[in-house]
Amino acid sequence: MQLETNEVKETPLLQASNLVKHFPMKRGYFGEKSYVKAVSDLSLTIYQGETYGLVGESGCGKSTTGRMILRLLEPTSGSVRYRGKEVTHFSEEELRSIRKEMQIIFQDPYSALNPRKKIGKAIQEPMSIYNIGDAKQHKEAVLELLRKVGLQPEHYDRYPHEFSGGQRQRIVLARALAVHPAFIVCDEPVSALDVSIQSQILNLLEQLQEDFELTYLFIAHDLSVVRHISDRVGVMYLGHLVEEAPTDVLFSEPLHPYTRALLSAVPEPNPKKRRERIVLSGDVPSPINLPSGCVFHPRCPQAIETCKKEVPILRELAKHHRVACHLI
Repeated sequence: MQLETNEVKETPLLQASNLVKHFPMKRGYFGEKSYVKAVSDLSLTIYQGETYGLVGESGCGKSTTGRMILRLLEPTSGSVRYRGKEVTHFSEEELRSIRKEMQIIFQDPYSALNPRKKIGKAIQEPMSIYNIGDAKQHKEAVLELLRKVGLQPEHYDRYPHEFSGGQRQRIVLARALAVHPAFIVCDEPVSALDVSIQSQILNLLEQLQEDFELTYLFIAHDLSVVRHISDRVGVMYLGHLVEEAPTDVLFSEPLHPYTRALLSAVPEPNPKKRRERIVLSGDVPSPINLPSGCVFHPRCPQAIETCKKEVPILRELAKHHRVACHLI
């Protein structure tokens, strides 16, 4: 359930510090090395019971960040602490001990399900892996999870292709909940769904969060969706976190020029209200060859000489409101 305005729970569940991820490219004709700089020096804290929204253009490093936090991708450098424990250098055995507490929901639910496996068995599989209960208890637990996510008992013996996209996302949700997680990365879980179905899944996520005391990292590019579900929002651009604030503060008082440009593109449902549209010039630079200084300066309408030379520090200007900009 979304927190009240400007209220943020103060118990850190997960802390990512100075995360970096560089993907090596194939060597050129002369043997030179090059890297895709997907995430650069990113730090964020997610508090217990909240929904942290992570937004930005496609290719800005949102999904890579979520996968690094779960150790599905190994960070090039940096630190991830979960419940105070440093997990970045955990062995496979140590990682297994906390893996069931940290789950993920992918954008495409169909590709996340085995087309040859009935959904009852698919939801039950994590319970078997972690030795949670016996076969009879597994089926009872799966039927209860199906009910929780809005599906029926008769769906237990059906295959993934027999369901709609929204139903498949409910199945993936049930499977993520099967091992009683505390933290779930929602990687654009509604972007492939119709608008009417999106609202149903978002409401379901909020209800499940309340019922199971969950914490979410909610990755999306749709700002209206993020505004609906998030307690705090982080804005990414080219692998950098450029602004972070409680949701109401970010949408009412955006400070970074990139955040302002993003919000200006959100459609205004009231025809009597006028919003100044901020059109950014140029294209997004290549993550292989990032600009010097502030990575946003080639497209920033307010850039000054300092922006071209110095990387701005993400500074806290108010409680839970951080901005990386030389102009602020």
